[in-house]
Amino acid sequence: MKENANAQDRPYVVCHMSMSLDGKVTGDFLRLPECEAAARGYYRIHREYGASAFACGRVTMAESFTSGFRPDLSRFDGSVTLPMDHVADENASFFAVAFDRHGSLGWKRSLLEDEDPGYDGAHVVEVLCESVPQACLAYLNEVGVSYVFAGQDDIDLPLALRKLREIFGIRRLLLEGGSLLNGSFLREDLVDELSLVMMPVTASAEGKSLFDGSVTRAFRLEEARTLEEGAVWLRYRRAR
Repeated sequence: MKENANAQDRPYVVCHMSMSLDGKVTGDFLRLPECEAAARGYYRIHREYGASAFACGRVTMAESFTSGFRPDLSRFDGSVTLPMDHVADENASFFAVAFDRHGSLGWKRSLLEDEDPGYDGAHVVEVLCESVPQACLAYLNEVGVSYVFAGQDDIDLPLALRKLREIFGIRRLLLEGGSLLNGSFLREDLVDELSLVMMPVTASAEGKSLFDGSVTRAFRLEEARTLEEGAVWLRYRRAR
């Protein structure tokens, strides 16, 4: 899984997702017995990439890692924290990057706890907008979460990626949803590689697509691998 050898000022971005045969990445199908083997393959491939960071949007992080926890920020009322990038752990080398423009996620600790070794122990880095409430910054400082600012009211993705490379040394980033964040990366032409685990089922109409607000981009097939119980892994690289 070699990345582009050309020097970059941002991480190499791999959009790594599991999806239904009809292109959905959310829905009850993910919990079907027919998808268990594909899910194991997805996590195994995540580890095989050996990336120093993975990234998700606010909704995906809340569903997968914070369980929707919302802290009481009232005790930080009146606090003043300058909107400056903050590195809470200078020794961290594995990162969970949350694109959370308003600082809405509630973290109880600065390291992820997960049964899968591809996620467990990742140091949390929040990507925020400068308009984030002061109380939120004070809370993140107390918990020990790192954060960077990228944009005033909306996240500037190219700026965010440059900071992740410069400040944390992240060279390869696994982009793992949701649909809104994936679509934002695609529209900015920031997806270098697609890693798609196709599950042997179709999804309901309510499921979200791989890229919300998709645009036309060309990719070339690099690898196809048959996984267990009817699942398939497809790896594409962006065409130049």
